Amino acid sequence: MFEKFGQMRVGVIGDMMLDTYLWGHVERISPEAPVPVVALERREYRIGGAGNVALNLASLGAKVSSISVVGKDNDGWSLEELLQKNGIDTSYQLKSDSRITTNKARVMGRNQQMIRLDSETTRDLSAAEEDGLLNALRRYLEAERPQVVIFEDYNKGVLTQRVIREAVSMCRHHEVITAVDPKRKNFFSYERVDIFKPNLKEVREALNLLVDEVNPGALQLIHEQLKERIRHGISFITLSEKGVFFQGGSEVGIIPSHLRNIADVSGAGDTVIAVASLVYAATGKVRLMAEIANIAGGLVCEEVGTAAISRARLLEECERLLERR
Repeated sequence: MFEKFGQMRVGVIGDMMLDTYLWGHVERISPEAPVPVVALERREYRIGGAGNVALNLASLGAKVSSISVVGKDNDGWSLEELLQKNGIDTSYQLKSDSRITTNKARVMGRNQQMIRLDSETTRDLSAAEEDGLLNALRRYLEAERPQVVIFEDYNKGVLTQRVIREAVSMCRHHEVITAVDPKRKNFFSYERVDIFKPNLKEVREALNLLVDEVNPGALQLIHEQLKERIRHGISFITLSEKGVFFQGGSEVGIIPSHLRNIADVSGAGDTVIAVASLVYAATGKVRLMAEIANIAGGLVCEEVGTAAISRARLLEECERLLERR
């Protein structure tokens, strides 16, 4: 299966971001205000948002293309360069004069995040920008014939209701598997996708649920409520430290998380959707998809900041924790 990953073509459509890390150490409290003074030592740029999903896919060996709209600015050029350096195709990524590239700058002291500064445009794409993005997706589907397209929504305006509706329809027409990591704004807009991967908090908020129980009965009821609204194929709900829940057809279950030394949960959801999409596209097995994605999500939580999953490490952990099938 892992060898098959290298033959997979995957498109990632959504909110691409640049992550900036300002590393330093705290020397004293500022005399100007009760805040720490951080002596900066280095600046690091990483791929964030939907780009981190693309990065995880590329790390597993897949052929990945970024389909998005970013700003025509220095951050946009830096992000494009980083994507290309990591083997991610950016020929379907558009630049806009009227938007800025999302940049999340984190100040880090003693391996802890002290403050985050966000620069971004969050309004929806204009009609002309929607046309351009949908045309880019159409060209990608016709030229590359991918196995999967992943929708990565961070509520930054790239995935509008029109883009979602028409993009899912295009993928279905080309018989391409669709997977989505939704956010609240367009939560119920992803009708008829194959894999729907929210976390439990997002589901509770979207369905206005007050129950805190995490048991098979309650989660199966959530799946049925989601299916009434979205008519999707597979529910794949991450449960934080309690693991993951999956239901697709007759396959259903909760897979507990494995014991880890957690350093940072940033980007774990990106890794989970990337791995789940690849495994399902390669095998069609829902439980195996959930088991391997669950392992991958735990592994990246051992790293500080967003980090791509290591193919070799994931394979090693799968061989250690899962029975051969």
